[in-house]
Amino acid sequence: MQKYILAIDQGTTSIRAILFDKDSNMIAVAQKELENYYPQPGWVEQNANDIWASTVGVMIEAVAKAGIREEQIAAIGITNQRETSVVWDKQSGQPISFAIVWQSRQSDAYCVQLKQEGKEAWIREKTGLLLDPYFSASKLRFLLDHVEGAQQRAENGELLFGTMDSWLLWKLTKGKCHMTDVSNASRTMLMNLHTLDYDDELLKLWNIPRCMLPEIRDTSEVYGMCSGLFDVDIPIASLVGDQQAALFGQTCFAAGNVKNTYGTGCFLLMNTKEH
Repeated sequence: MQKYILAIDQGTTSIRAILFDKDSNMIAVAQKELENYYPQPGWVEQNANDIWASTVGVMIEAVAKAGIREEQIAAIGITNQRETSVVWDKQSGQPISFAIVWQSRQSDAYCVQLKQEGKEAWIREKTGLLLDPYFSASKLRFLLDHVEGAQQRAENGELLFGTMDSWLLWKLTKGKCHMTDVSNASRTMLMNLHTLDYDDELLKLWNIPRCMLPEIRDTSEVYGMCSGLFDVDIPIASLVGDQQAALFGQTCFAAGNVKNTYGTGCFLLMNTKEH
């Protein structure tokens, strides 16, 4: 029986589901546009529930277009807009507010303050990132500060945080898997590049409870099973940030290989071949 891979491409402006055969041929594609909200100049938000509903829709549509049986899907992979941040209730599964999109500048004041305190070089040494609201840490801090009771609920273990990979994995596995991969975790400004784990000093700096963060795993492994969406359970076998996925997709396997992506933004990534 022919087997297929179902890839979910969760982007900034749309979401796609693509079925590939074993020779990497595209068998079927389904796409749905996503709505962005701009509550103030420089602020960009999305409804995480809409992203979830759209994901379900394109997955089912792609399988229907291909005319295959659900048991022919060998695995599901997810690639996503990397820094977009959402916090949700662990019991109900409902987001406590709209997700803050990677483009949004609404948490800029936190970064300005830390720069004034001389923290930028220290943060960059740990994370490899510039101190900028682009990354997830300040977005999460903003949500915890601006949603009533969120900080205490997070400390009580009632809330979970994730980028879109973690959100979709959690929903697809019916709350059984709260995980992310290193390519996404490295963009939170909370992961130490040297240990590949969340850094206690950074968590203290941002006052973020570790218990709300997803477990960091490898990019390619079986995280859990997609359950209830189809008549059969299907393994979810990859999470990867969109630009790292593009680097791999452009076959940049050798040290020094570079790819450039022109999309919502312009992104250049290089394979350094370092571990």
